[in-house]
Amino acid sequence: MTEIEKILLDKANILVEALPYIRKFYGKIFVIKYGGAAQKELPLKDAFAKDIVLLNFIGIKPIVVHGGGPKITETMKRLGKEPHFINGHRVTDRETMEVVEMVLGGIINKEIVQLINAHGGKAVGLTGKDGNLLRTTKKTMKIKEQETDLGFVGEIEQVSTDILETLQRDSFIPVVAPIGFDKNGNSYNINADTVASSIAVAVGAEKLILLTDVKGISDETGNHIPTLKVEEALKLIGENIISGGMIPKVHACLNALTGGVRKTHIIDGRIPHSLILEIFTKKGIGTEIVL
Repeated sequence: MTEIEKILLDKANILVEALPYIRKFYGKIFVIKYGGAAQKELPLKDAFAKDIVLLNFIGIKPIVVHGGGPKITETMKRLGKEPHFINGHRVTDRETMEVVEMVLGGIINKEIVQLINAHGGKAVGLTGKDGNLLRTTKKTMKIKEQETDLGFVGEIEQVSTDILETLQRDSFIPVVAPIGFDKNGNSYNINADTVASSIAVAVGAEKLILLTDVKGISDETGNHIPTLKVEEALKLIGENIISGGMIPKVHACLNALTGGVRKTHIIDGRIPHSLILEIFTKKGIGTEIVL
């Protein structure tokens, strides 16, 4: 067998390995939280867009939810406004909220839509205000037993899936910016992991997948954990092995699982085509959290 024939055979074997997964997930909804390096580096952006288009073409229904904190911070500083955080939450006054809407609902959202469409997809950009998608209430936080006002930071009260179902019925790919609204029409900034988890529950998703800048979850010795059960994940949080920014991601996964989502994944978005590698190979590349 020639070298070229070996390369072609390897490619054929990859396709054959993917076949059972393609058959299993046909017609299923995947909610994908897009962030980190995959959202900032051009080759990774391009690879992500191709992955989303491929999923759509083989009959999987992707919904993309994106963040954009670093870009918001950068824009605020350029406008002469210094960002302020409390326990990792951005304090969002009305002026900051205007910047959030401009960056998330405009700049970042439309860039993702354009990239997906450039590779043959049919993406449509949304915020939670479109189609009454994300009804929100003001988030409250206690610090040292005292209520702390974060401004226009919200938590989700209700998800209305009508607009998502309408778009997916015609093979459009929803791309959602994490901005909600309250009963008085005020806009709110919402954590993107929380939005992805809540949407996954509301649409009855097969999978929730969170892209991060780490390999997944590791144990106390630093070894990668490919699969975690809910009780094991809670134990690692209690032992402070899962800590920092990984905690809200794990909680987003746990909330999705208890809400009926079949599987959740935390994967390394720094690896090109990480979505395809996680979904369509036996080994995967991240950590799956399951009931």
